[in-house]
Amino acid sequence: MESFYIIANSQKDKDFKLTDEICAYICGKGGKCLCQKLTQTGGKYNNAHSDMIPEGTDCVIVLGGDGTLIQAARELSVINMPVLGINIGTLGYLTEIDREQAFTAIDSLMNGQFYVDRRMILRGTVYRGDKEIYSDYALNDIVVNRVGSLRVINFDIYVNGEFLITYQADGLIVSTPTGSTAYNLSAGGPIVRPQTECIVMTPVCPHMLGKSSVIFGGEDELSVVMSETRTGVEERVATFDGTDHIGLLTGDRIVIRKSGMYADFIRIKKHNFLQILRNKLS
Repeated sequence: MESFYIIANSQKDKDFKLTDEICAYICGKGGKCLCQKLTQTGGKYNNAHSDMIPEGTDCVIVLGGDGTLIQAARELSVINMPVLGINIGTLGYLTEIDREQAFTAIDSLMNGQFYVDRRMILRGTVYRGDKEIYSDYALNDIVVNRVGSLRVINFDIYVNGEFLITYQADGLIVSTPTGSTAYNLSAGGPIVRPQTECIVMTPVCPHMLGKSSVIFGGEDELSVVMSETRTGVEERVATFDGTDHIGLLTGDRIVIRKSGMYADFIRIKKHNFLQILRNKLS
């Protein structure tokens, strides 16, 4: 690899000091490097944009935490661009390289000493009646939550067009294996090896005795219908990877399936899922 593009989060890299050092280091070794510096606007950081990546770029380096990396990897999956995450925040789960290892990792990239860790991405499409009103992607999870009052909400779940179950719960999490160690784990869901292709469904605080998660195959299609309640039309919200969201009403449905796109994470060493899992659980 010789052509790089850096996406940096200013909240993590103050004044973009490390960003500039890495860029200078790459150029000093005969490589090419450009930067996209993410700044905060209105309390939210701008996402990476795939159309800003120059043609011929071999790799995108993301400086930040897992949140920055997830947003960048999701966006860059549309152009099949591999990403390397360098963690400069708190403990990173997806970002295996920290600040002290950054320049050694770049040497490995430029020498071709790396691996690619491929992760599936979900696509969720929201329908109101027969009309599609929203569609987005999720590397971690798609979550449906209540809005306003604390009363429970109802979900009718269909799998491949066949009715499965009605949940009464505070919310619902549909996650990828990558997202199984995020909100899904906090809600009591299972941990899934990240390279597996499957879909994990976990109700949040269900009002029923049987509250187990269900794991579906990667080719299955889930349809989550916002079913009626005694109070009539209610508002809910669907959130994609904890940032992008769409308001829902009673009767709306979300169709969730594997997108066919993948996030490609660059690893300098073989991805040791069990070692990372030990660190996560401790």
